[in-house]
Amino acid sequence: MLTNLRIENFKPIKQMEVELTNLNLLLGLNGMGKSSLIQSLLLLRQSSDLSDGVFELNGDLAKIGVGRDAMYQFNDTSDSINISLKEHSVDQEFSWKFKYASDAEILETEDIYTRDTLDELSLFNDNFNPLSAERIPPTDGHIISTREVINSHQVGVRGEYTIHFLNVFGDIDVDSDLVHKDAKSSSLLHQVDAWLSEISPGTRLKTFNVPSLELIRMGMEFETDSDVTNVFKPKNVGFGLSYALPVITALLSAKKGALVVIENPESHIHPKGQAQLGMLIAKVASLGVQLLIETHSDHVVNGIRVATKNEYIDYSKVRLNFFDKVNKDFEQYSVNNVIKLDSNGELSDYPEHLLDEWNNQLLKLV
Repeated sequence: MLTNLRIENFKPIKQMEVELTNLNLLLGLNGMGKSSLIQSLLLLRQSSDLSDGVFELNGDLAKIGVGRDAMYQFNDTSDSINISLKEHSVDQEFSWKFKYASDAEILETEDIYTRDTLDELSLFNDNFNPLSAERIPPTDGHIISTREVINSHQVGVRGEYTIHFLNVFGDIDVDSDLVHKDAKSSSLLHQVDAWLSEISPGTRLKTFNVPSLELIRMGMEFETDSDVTNVFKPKNVGFGLSYALPVITALLSAKKGALVVIENPESHIHPKGQAQLGMLIAKVASLGVQLLIETHSDHVVNGIRVATKNEYIDYSKVRLNFFDKVNKDFEQYSVNNVIKLDSNGELSDYPEHLLDEWNNQLLKLV
């Protein structure tokens, strides 16, 4: 589990140090630096030649551009972008100083660690699973990837391998603490059905392997009082279920010691489903999975707060990071305000723009 992340001179981040625990929420208005923090990790992960000192600004996980897009705009004291990590299980700090080059898509560093050493960190081994906010839309046919699914146990950064993942691992039992009471069994596929039913009641996934096309087709049917409906194409049941599917699958299948990064898990989901998703997130984090969750949803946050009060997760394992910006005469930079939970789900601080928009709008109606 990562315990500390330090960033200097990266995008809107002048200097920031973040202490990490099991469940880390990244909150705040748009453009405050939440995604930049996540991107600092994604860039490290996607740099396949990092052990040779090569930092790739564009790849499968993140596309930043060139050096001037990555460098903190108001920097005038340093010629490098600096990132440091600490991992609980490794008695060593990993630090990189990437030398700035304005027009380069690749930055270089003299800080070298062997690939075997890096693989000790959850960020670099097969226990890392990122999910972008830009997930695949509803589609009938889903691609297959032996490398990503079978070898690396991943659903894809856009959730593109989720159906292949379920087709391969759907019969494996999930942890007993995550079992939904209304599921037909503890298998991953039945658990995914049950948690999706919190968004749309009675949802059941159907998958169909099409070997000749190297695709897996997906459909959805819904339980009635006495039977089930016909199988519907994903495009005919809306975005919410398709967007939630990789999130729920990644959460339920994550193993102890894994690092899972999810951007906007609430996308296209009704508030009730968002709150239940918060509950599931908390339960998964309680099992030793490390989660970084970027969210704009009060409902996800409140679902986690209720989970804390109900003792599904110890309050000390939850940390809210509220991002804001400091504006000065000649510069602007992101800051992180740490908010802690107590055992009743109460917050240590309520900064402006945190969980306040509901009341703000209601006051305008009075």
